[in-house]
Amino acid sequence: MVPADPSRTPMTDGLGRRISYLRISVTDRCDLRCRYCMAEKMQFLPKNQVLTLEEIALLADLFVARGITRIRLTGGEPLVRRDIGDLVRRIGRHIGHGLDELTLTTNGTRLATHADMLADAGVRRINVSLDSRDPDRFAHVTRGGHIDQVLGGLDAAKAAGLAVKINMVALRGINDDEILDMLRWCDAQGFDLTLIETMPLGETGEDRTDHYLPLTEVADRIGRHHALRPIPHRTGGPARYHAVEGMAVKLGLITPLTRNFCADCNRIRMTCEGKIFMCLGHEDHVDFKAALRTGGLPAVEPLIDRALRLKPAAHDFRIGAGEAAATRRHMSVTGG
Repeated sequence: MVPADPSRTPMTDGLGRRISYLRISVTDRCDLRCRYCMAEKMQFLPKNQVLTLEEIALLADLFVARGITRIRLTGGEPLVRRDIGDLVRRIGRHIGHGLDELTLTTNGTRLATHADMLADAGVRRINVSLDSRDPDRFAHVTRGGHIDQVLGGLDAAKAAGLAVKINMVALRGINDDEILDMLRWCDAQGFDLTLIETMPLGETGEDRTDHYLPLTEVADRIGRHHALRPIPHRTGGPARYHAVEGMAVKLGLITPLTRNFCADCNRIRMTCEGKIFMCLGHEDHVDFKAALRTGGLPAVEPLIDRALRLKPAAHDFRIGAGEAAATRRHMSVTGG
């Protein structure tokens, strides 16, 4: 484990933004095929192109030493990765020693098996992607998923003492009539809720324009029933949070299209191939894998500074008839 070095200069990009948050995609594979995220027939990476868990752990060590204070494990679906518990425990050892928090985003299908492991390894909160609680609609959005698996996983997470935030992509004509009910259900369950505008990443075989729903419109709808009040609560990501009148739930809004959140971006992303993407909406990246495998961590460290210099001012997401996806990469490749 590379020890944190308080004498090092904090990681800062070319625009002066402090980079303290690393999202690591541990696999591009997933056991669901959500329509806004992936194509129905995906071509996944061969095993030899994917970083080993040991390589991911070594890179996480280095990033914590350089000043990363939050790490989120993502996918694909991170819990489909064999021996994922070994990685969670390895990174979890940094908590309190340079790392403030280790979190995870999951679709919840395997939480029932892994919730206790996550809690034991130091994870205190998780995000669970859930776009509908209706069994038929859930199966439609996920192309065959079973809602009971997710609900069972959420019960296991609560029993393990994990704080849960539900992530719901707002989709016009698909789940927009469930949003208020989801908010009330989350409040009853003791969960928080974050709503997300669909992002134009990768070709999915679906026309995102048909289902794009601005969250300004959603907030207005909710406000007719429960007044919303902005609050300063932050979790390190791009969500802006609101208190909801009459509820304990915190409502987060992630608005890449209606309200750009790039000015204070503190994040970089590492794919399961070891590619560092400085922005979800750009193709520019720096490849760590070859350097790591030929020269070890000393060969990687200069590449971190190169990546920081390449971080753009903002993404260039656009959605509309005839607009191409912002990147060729699917969300599952870079991680949410």
